[in-house]
Amino acid sequence: MSVRFSLRQLEFFVAVADAGSLSAGAERCGASQAGVSLAIRDLERHLGVQLLTRRRAKGAVLTEAGTRVLLDARRLLGSADDLQAIASATTNEISGTLAVGCYVTLAPFVIPPVLDGFARRHPALDVRVTEGAADEMHGALLDGRCELAFLYDNDDVTGLSSVPVRTSRPYLILAADHPLAERESIRLAEVADDPLIMFDVPSAANAAQMLAEVGLTPRIRHLSSNIEVVRCLVARGVGYSILVQRWPTDLSFEGRPVVSRPIADPTRERRAVLAWPARTRLTRRAQALVDFAAETSV
Repeated sequence: MSVRFSLRQLEFFVAVADAGSLSAGAERCGASQAGVSLAIRDLERHLGVQLLTRRRAKGAVLTEAGTRVLLDARRLLGSADDLQAIASATTNEISGTLAVGCYVTLAPFVIPPVLDGFARRHPALDVRVTEGAADEMHGALLDGRCELAFLYDNDDVTGLSSVPVRTSRPYLILAADHPLAERESIRLAEVADDPLIMFDVPSAANAAQMLAEVGLTPRIRHLSSNIEVVRCLVARGVGYSILVQRWPTDLSFEGRPVVSRPIADPTRERRAVLAWPARTRLTRRAQALVDFAAETSV
């Protein structure tokens, strides 16, 4: 069966879907609004479905069919980009653009090696990383805005395939002069009466829940979604906290010392993964990042 639509038409459709209007999509593509509108109508005619609902002064909105087609349109454009990069490469170098998502609390641990080590290994590849909440990154994968994303495996990974990249266990942080600071490991019951400085993001170990599971009631002193605020308060002796990812320094943002100690009680591992839409063939550039992550445990 002959294909009756073009990659250019798909490019126009994706641009309008991303920009939210025909005029903005046309500007992104360096084309006229009339030309973009005509190309998309022709695409709709050949596909036999309406992809966009045009609303005066309200832009263009994806129809149900348009939402279904959008991901595959992105995949086709990505594959075409991959093919062009392979054809034009004089060696086995990987080129093109790789869009990567990253859950924001993982960003300090994975973005530097990706934009440094991985990018230097593939200098012809344009690596673009977007940070956001877990649901935002999940959505970016499913609608094709990102080829890959770094997430936690207990976040919503419905419809995704993944490989593990790093594993962590929850641990305690205390002020350097805390009475238990010299201990090799600490039971939760030994700190439960102290004020809890709670790192309040979905990816963090839920300290209150962990305490409740062993029959303890937390005394929450402060909740913060900023990990440096948590570490500063702990360093000042305001309370203790429970974190997941190991910070590379024993100093708070203010330069005060903190100590990290294992939790003696049984705890669940947290795994960070590199994920992509299930049943999707990875492009060469995406596979290269998967291989790099497995090799380096970013």
